[in-house]
Amino acid sequence: MRTSTRIRDVVFIDGVRTPFGKAGEKGIYHGTRADDLVVKAIRELLRRNPSLPADRVDEVAIAATTQTGDQGLTIGRTAALLAGLPRSVPGFAVDRMCAGAMTAVTTTASSIGVGAYDVVIAGGVEHMGNHPMGAGADPNPRFMSERLVDPAALNMGNTAENLHDRFPAITRERADAYAVASQAKLAAAYAEGRIQPDLVPVATRRPGEGYGLATADEPPRPGTTLEDLAALRTPFRPHGRVTAGNAAGLNDGATACVLTSAETAEELGLSPKMRMVSFAFAGVEPEVMGVGPVPATEKALAKAGLGIDEIGLFEINEAFAVQVLSFLDHYGIADDDPRVNRYGGAIAVGHPLASSGVRLMTQLARQFAEDPGVRYGLTTMCVGLGMGGTVIWENPHHPDYRKGE
Repeated sequence: MRTSTRIRDVVFIDGVRTPFGKAGEKGIYHGTRADDLVVKAIRELLRRNPSLPADRVDEVAIAATTQTGDQGLTIGRTAALLAGLPRSVPGFAVDRMCAGAMTAVTTTASSIGVGAYDVVIAGGVEHMGNHPMGAGADPNPRFMSERLVDPAALNMGNTAENLHDRFPAITRERADAYAVASQAKLAAAYAEGRIQPDLVPVATRRPGEGYGLATADEPPRPGTTLEDLAALRTPFRPHGRVTAGNAAGLNDGATACVLTSAETAEELGLSPKMRMVSFAFAGVEPEVMGVGPVPATEKALAKAGLGIDEIGLFEINEAFAVQVLSFLDHYGIADDDPRVNRYGGAIAVGHPLASSGVRLMTQLARQFAEDPGVRYGLTTMCVGLGMGGTVIWENPHHPDYRKGE
């Protein structure tokens, strides 16, 4: 006999990440394995939450875009074993390109909601120095022969130029100004000590140079000016608008978080930092994949029964400035709206593909604690090959938390 299942509340308990590094031989993680990065994050979560017994973890879901080498071998399971979790704790790997960690969160959260799990660890890792974007990919020839997608859709920089074409009001100057602001906001967040509490120090070893300790993000360029960015070339199109200065770089890093049911959090004495309200993914034309957050957000808002005016904080992944600006224009939000990316974004801090979704969540959780007057916030990102993903969260510090649910 079947019994009805009550959907349980899912809460975000804690999130951490490694400092993000620049990909390549000069980066801080050259010589460091990808799986070791995510293991560091998992171990730090357990250290920070001593009331969570390791044997209560029901699943470990870890995302990676390139699942070979040190990012292969079902990395969720191997990371669980390497982190010292009991062998009874299973794990799996996830891939949804840039939204890998976000999908690891939403997939396991759904399982918590229906009672399959009580506690999960979800996150992502990308070592773009060891695994350059697209390396080893073999797109089906039908994509081209049947014109299923424009060849430009397979190059993310080209899709950003296409987005500039579609929205001519988003000029290079406007994109550069947004990028300068992102750098400034991240620098201010560092100066105020808002980033450091959720970073996991990582011991590194560079060939020929010995050991080091990564304690801060490597990509930021504090003090960047409009004049600096105006001098950069446009690699994706002659006289284009997308540059290395108004786009995220190629980066290495890992993230992880703990999700539980609300009941389990109470049982274990864990303090929720956010409650998941709704989530949605949407497909768009691959040639303009940067517009993906708009329909994903529309779906997530509809599922939550909320309007965009009820969202008090936005964490939008900055793959490209034009992608963020197209989202803001759609909703009539100013480029410098203080609700948007208060700590800066990926243009400044970096975007190690599959790991970034949990970075957005960790930053939103900290902002919720700082601003109890905000009830709802969202994390959103565009995804390669024409997708977007959005998760809406509720602030447990708000006086109306869970009222009317």
